[in-house]
Amino acid sequence: MINEELISKSPLRILEKSTQGGVGKGNIGIIAARKGVGKTACLVHIATDQLLQGKHIIHVSFAANTAHITAWYMNIFEELARRLSVDDVQDALDKITRNRVIMSFKQDGVSVDQVLGSIKAMIKDGHFVADVVVVDGYDFSGSNTGDFAAFKALAEELRISIWFSATTHRDETAKDANGVPAVLLPYMADTAILILMEPMVGYVHLHLVKDHDVFPAPDSLRLKLDPQVMLIAEEPVQ
Repeated sequence: MINEELISKSPLRILEKSTQGGVGKGNIGIIAARKGVGKTACLVHIATDQLLQGKHIIHVSFAANTAHITAWYMNIFEELARRLSVDDVQDALDKITRNRVIMSFKQDGVSVDQVLGSIKAMIKDGHFVADVVVVDGYDFSGSNTGDFAAFKALAEELRISIWFSATTHRDETAKDANGVPAVLLPYMADTAILILMEPMVGYVHLHLVKDHDVFPAPDSLRLKLDPQVMLIAEEPVQ
């Protein structure tokens, strides 16, 4: 009952309605923004929503310290529960935490094949049937299309969805005619959904740039992030 209420009232239902049902199995979505805007919080919110639906999550982090990631999961869940007046927060949190695995890597010290091998081993050998993989802190500027295509191939092989965060250049003019940041241009062929997080006065707007075969996408998203807590706000942008 608790999970059903949290799921039905999640503002991510708007994301699904605004796109072609979300990223979908076998596909990749990217949340992009410059440093400090809240990409990790947004990814964690997506992951938490999936966990509440009984799905299994592998959270891949390329950050040096993953303690802040665990804290984000706790903070976001507690804030959702507070807004919906959930009584036994810890019990509900325990139920979804067991369906989440956090894996940490140093991108400059490990190959993509090793990362993908670890994910596959967790799913196949560890019997952790993941539905969604979120990849946080991946350095697109230091990567190549072959490595990214390997993630796409993994998504297709295992029939999972993969969400990446991507750091863009502070210069907002470094985009192509469709609004794609220059650093992400080489990866669009293997990307189903691209969403830019744009800081505005008092909130952070989520701007839909690519929606599967619709590119450039009509920006039908009306979601915003609360800059105080870096959660997706309850009310859409008017």
